[in-house]
Amino acid sequence: MDSLKKIAKLLLSDYLIGKIYGLFYGWHGNYNSWAAAQQKCTGYDEKKILDNVIANAERVKKGEIPYERDSVAFDKVEYSFPVLSALMWISIKNDVRLNLLDFGGSLGTSYYQNIQFLNHLSALNWCIVEQSHFVDEGKKHFEDQNLHFFYSLNECMSMYKINAVLLSNVIQYLENPYVILEEIISKKIEYIIVDRTLFVNRDEDRLTIQKVPEKIYKASYCCWFLSEEKFLNQFRNRYELIYDYNVKGIINIRALYKGYLFKIKEEFK
Repeated sequence: MDSLKKIAKLLLSDYLIGKIYGLFYGWHGNYNSWAAAQQKCTGYDEKKILDNVIANAERVKKGEIPYERDSVAFDKVEYSFPVLSALMWISIKNDVRLNLLDFGGSLGTSYYQNIQFLNHLSALNWCIVEQSHFVDEGKKHFEDQNLHFFYSLNECMSMYKINAVLLSNVIQYLENPYVILEEIISKKIEYIIVDRTLFVNRDEDRLTIQKVPEKIYKASYCCWFLSEEKFLNQFRNRYELIYDYNVKGIINIRALYKGYLFKIKEEFK
């Protein structure tokens, strides 16, 4: 499969590569409800996935491998420079301090990805809000003076004055993404960073089932392609868009991986 993808990249457009990828894995369907899509999902071994994440996250922490994402080990760090630029810009505007809420941040994927560039900050609190079983493991094995784990937004914000939120590759996997977005927006946090999120250029969202490549883990689960216009409308009256950007990724339907940096409007503070 990997060799096929390499050959395809040389000969075909990104869209055609995505269509070929979709013959094996990727996103399929257009479901009317989360419940209807969930019935078609094959499920996954939650404990096995968590064990894989723990194992590779520990290897990153120990310096044995440079990077881990979605339980997969990488031989080099894959940076998101728009995210890193946003983090450094925000910290500079806050007296070289960063109190970040990383919603759905696993066991510190983005933290370890960016920490070498943030060590110079006078204060850094990277706060991950995750599912309870991730938080349990995070508190036991990964928490340190900079990295913290919480079970909810409110718990996190009761401990730290958060000045930025990171939503990386998470919104599309929530049953009610706009409810969570509204909860975050209502907290009036100064900056919101959205990274690696799937969008379609139409008025309505599209609900699909994503089949994960078996070399990662055997699973299929519900995944939204959000209407970009609908998504932006949720921010429009309360946040200004500083910049947006495209993210590379193989997608087998007509859509985009995108990211955004939003700043709160003065009148909404």
